[in-house]
Amino acid sequence: MAKIPEAENRLFKNIYVCRKCKRKLRAPTMKVLKGKVHCRKCLSKNLRVKRKK
Repeated sequence: MAKIPEAENRLFKNIYVCRKCKRKLRAPTMKVLKGKVHCRKCLSKNLRVKRKK
């Protein structure tokens, strides 16, 4: 399958997944690293990058 840069950015850039409730959210990388972003559902600050399959 061909990788289109626009589609890659839309699907994976600045998208994080909550480690507790698995909810996806879009946030700037620097805010996530500084701990200023939390999950809207469970208020956890434990986030990970969305995995590329």
